[in-house]
Amino acid sequence: MPRHDLDGIRTALLAQTDRLGDWLAEVDPATWAADSVLPGWTVTVLTGHVISVLRGIPVLLDRPSDGRPLPLTEHVRPEHAVPNDTERDEEVATWAGAAAADVLRDYRTATAAARERLVGPLPVAVTVRRGPAAVVDLLVTRLWELVVHTDDLARSAPHSPPPTYDPAAVRIAARSFAHLLAARAPGRTVELRVPPHVAVQCVAGPRHTRGTPANVVETDALSWVRLATGRVRWPDAVAAGAVHASGERSDLSGYLPLLA
Repeated sequence: MPRHDLDGIRTALLAQTDRLGDWLAEVDPATWAADSVLPGWTVTVLTGHVISVLRGIPVLLDRPSDGRPLPLTEHVRPEHAVPNDTERDEEVATWAGAAAADVLRDYRTATAAARERLVGPLPVAVTVRRGPAAVVDLLVTRLWELVVHTDDLARSAPHSPPPTYDPAAVRIAARSFAHLLAARAPGRTVELRVPPHVAVQCVAGPRHTRGTPANVVETDALSWVRLATGRVRWPDAVAAGAVHASGERSDLSGYLPLLA
């Protein structure tokens, strides 16, 4: 996978954090107790999970590693994406009864702490659950969380004005998920296009060399993020017109989701 720009990622991460915080501050009070689009979680619990993600950034950055970083593909292998029921239960137990004002306060505090740590010097690599990780890869995964859960929260509050997205955050998420697919399914049989952000070739088989590829998948950035994280199923996205797939081998359902 290509190496990302560290400064660009941390700037986009903090920008999306701010945008989500602004939206949360304006959410109708009744929304907090409503069920979110994630089974078993209310909007309050889902927001609490985002707070936990933000709180974890300074903690992880203070665990420098001298080891050789594993590639991002090793840290986000498909078998690692299976939801951890214990962790989910802990999130519910921690946040289910929290008042909206307290959640907002905790969000602001976690945001401030993450910003303070991110603007300072950063290690090259840190120690995470599965071994050494490049800091740039760690921050990509945190950015995924912010973009994906902003969308989750937006879909959980359909009667509220939707949150806005930092353009760089969406671009980085779309590009990194596309390159993750190409790493998981190497080849040149299918061209995935997420304009204007990225186009990659993937899937083993006959190699495309010139002209219009025989197998093309095209979608917008947010739809691609939803597919990559299992928020929408491939046939549903195709049926809804969110994905345009042409060619006999353009069905990517066997490779999705990339994360759960």
